[in-house]
Amino acid sequence: MVTTSAPGILRALSAGHRERLMRAACEASFPQGARLFEEGGRADRFWIVRTGTVDLDMHVPGRRAAVIETLGHNELVGWSWLFSPHVWHLGAEATTPVRAYEFDALAVRTMCADEPALGSAVARWVGDVLAHRLCSARTRLLDLYAPYGAGTRV
Repeated sequence: MVTTSAPGILRALSAGHRERLMRAACEASFPQGARLFEEGGRADRFWIVRTGTVDLDMHVPGRRAAVIETLGHNELVGWSWLFSPHVWHLGAEATTPVRAYEFDALAVRTMCADEPALGSAVARWVGDVLAHRLCSARTRLLDLYAPYGAGTRV
């Protein structure tokens, strides 16, 4: 279930801001089935997917984790690193082998504080991603758990 994505870094940041941010990146790879992070864990990094797919999931008591969204090429994995208390709100798992750019959250937050225009651009980008993810989560949870026809108007 790859959904319509939020703005990727290429569309969200100017070339100069993108270049500045990418200087802080390092290469990372994850085998299929690897957990990138768990809901409730410390959000100290984030990724931009180069190849492969990552499922975002949400713990549901008494059930398997609900997959909220599947992310792919050029998409941001993780937004909780930008907002206090820097704790993951979802979990993430590689559904295929994944290659990604990995960023240290503290380094990027410091870079954004030192360069307000970059900070503003990154905040807008991550905010757009967050708004998209909230909408996706709502839609997916209604699909999974609402009674059939609950969303139809009479």
